[in-house]
Amino acid sequence: MNQLKSLFIIGFWALLLISCGSKPPASGEIESTEATEQTENADAKSEAGTEENPSYDPNRGLGKYTEVDLGAKLDGAMAENGQKAYDVKCSSCHKLTDEKLVGPGWSGVTKRRQAPWIMNFITNTDAMIDKDPAAQAQLEICLVRMPNQSLTDSDARALLEFMRKNDGVQ
Repeated sequence: MNQLKSLFIIGFWALLLISCGSKPPASGEIESTEATEQTENADAKSEAGTEENPSYDPNRGLGKYTEVDLGAKLDGAMAENGQKAYDVKCSSCHKLTDEKLVGPGWSGVTKRRQAPWIMNFITNTDAMIDKDPAAQAQLEICLVRMPNQSLTDSDARALLEFMRKNDGVQ
């Protein structure tokens, strides 16, 4: 019985320590600007490139994707496949709202980031976290590195389509 109680307490503290989520401010409370300032600083750095690579393009990040053909309308079947991938690989760390869980919420992500950047982050996670200023800013906020999910290019594209659906593209 004592072992079970100890295991429960250790598990509780481990979960508490690894989560970086916070609840949104209640009505009338002032929201902390620290996270916003960190993201804005990273965005400003990425606009100018990096010291190592002055031609770095913050709209595409690091990876093989330089352009992604999205189409004017949402591909419903692809978005459905993306939701399946999200349910299996992403939902334990990302919410579909702007609320952080372990990682940042997905609401508005396709409005904040260009499609090539999102595709490169999904398929080239380690390099993006190591070298991309915007990805590094998110790591500073969440404190937990996104693991490489080993998604195929078609799974990544389906996830992007699901993100677009989540952001209201029809």
